[in-house]
Amino acid sequence: MVFATSQASLPAAVNGQPVPSLAPILEQVTPAVVNINTQSIQYVRSRNSEFYSWFYGLPNTPRERVTQSLGSGVIVDAVKGLILTNHHVVGDADDISVVLHDGRTYNGRLIGSDEGTDVAVIQIEADDLTALPLADSEQLRVGDFVVAVGNPFGLGQTVTSGIVSALGRTSLSGLGYQNFIQTDASINPGNSGGALIDLNGALVGINTAIFSPSGGNVGIGFAIPSSLAKRMMRQLVEFGTVRRGSLGMGVQDITERLARAFDVGQKQGVLVTSVDPDSPADRAGIQAGDIITRLNGDKISNQKQFQNYEGLIELDSQVKIDYLRDDAAKQVMTLITEADRNELKGQELHPLLKGTLLSNLPLQYRDRFQGVLIEEIERGSSAWELGLRAGDLVTSVNKREINSLKQMTQNIDASKKTPLLNIYRNGRNYLLLLEGD
Repeated sequence: MVFATSQASLPAAVNGQPVPSLAPILEQVTPAVVNINTQSIQYVRSRNSEFYSWFYGLPNTPRERVTQSLGSGVIVDAVKGLILTNHHVVGDADDISVVLHDGRTYNGRLIGSDEGTDVAVIQIEADDLTALPLADSEQLRVGDFVVAVGNPFGLGQTVTSGIVSALGRTSLSGLGYQNFIQTDASINPGNSGGALIDLNGALVGINTAIFSPSGGNVGIGFAIPSSLAKRMMRQLVEFGTVRRGSLGMGVQDITERLARAFDVGQKQGVLVTSVDPDSPADRAGIQAGDIITRLNGDKISNQKQFQNYEGLIELDSQVKIDYLRDDAAKQVMTLITEADRNELKGQELHPLLKGTLLSNLPLQYRDRFQGVLIEEIERGSSAWELGLRAGDLVTSVNKREINSLKQMTQNIDASKKTPLLNIYRNGRNYLLLLEGD
């Protein structure tokens, strides 16, 4: 038996007034939103395999574990095939598959990924692509209507709508540098990397996270502002990584007792505890005891907020610092240069450090430790083979103590000797000479 089907539709007008619809906008937008499927291969060793290896002399070959994930992405350059998505969608993937709105499937190539802001850029080689224009997310207001487009739970492309609930959200647990758009448009697992658009069909954000006790949508979702994503994308395309600078000062929250001592409000800035020599803060004349109240006009209320804003400042840019000293309000400009970077790939310092990501020690550890942190390391890289591991601290180069990447770079460049590193790990120190076999 064959059943005829009919589809009810809203009338074009009621009492002579047009019925609003998102359909015309979505017809232009949805071809630019893609589904992303990834595969990652992990190598694991079981206790049993270790036993058999030891007892019977059998090879302890690790087993492969293949993990898959689903997400979304947004085409932002139709000519070059560039797609914006989240780091947590593609950052650790071995294979990336991109499915277009019309069903075409392509292999995606990772251009660059930044864990700190959760932004990633991938590229496909395809013709007849549709790209979304990027809006100026700085012009968004609370209450503006927005639409989320993505691939929730792997169901396929889905559209939800809502409003901007809040702007500039920070201090969310477990996330990196933060300046999120909060929206009540439904965002669920699989929406990550998808588009948040305005009613002009322009991209205002990249959907990235939800707040949910149950794992499903409860009306609190977060998106990376398009203006921030655009800045990160520019660096990822040019350098393959995001290059961050450091102001070169340690800060702490103002406690109730400190607030009374300095005669300021407890949420009125952060207290400067130290200033690195020849850092942007030092060049600007900032001193220990100053109270930083704003960075580039953004109010600073606590240490976490300071670290967040500092981490989003690009290299070779001017930073306006508002601060208090001796009850007087002051303002100064300083420049963060290439030499003030907060992270470096190891090969930029020495060929044998290839495979590492080095960073200045986070502020919260500087009262107990000293040195430069090996934040990441690739298994099997030259640095790994030398014995370096993530979490190691490089405390000196050629017996000269270092406290920053800048000092480490200067010491390696200035010495004609093979670099001798002092490494601190788990309460012990050892020496490592950077020379090959």
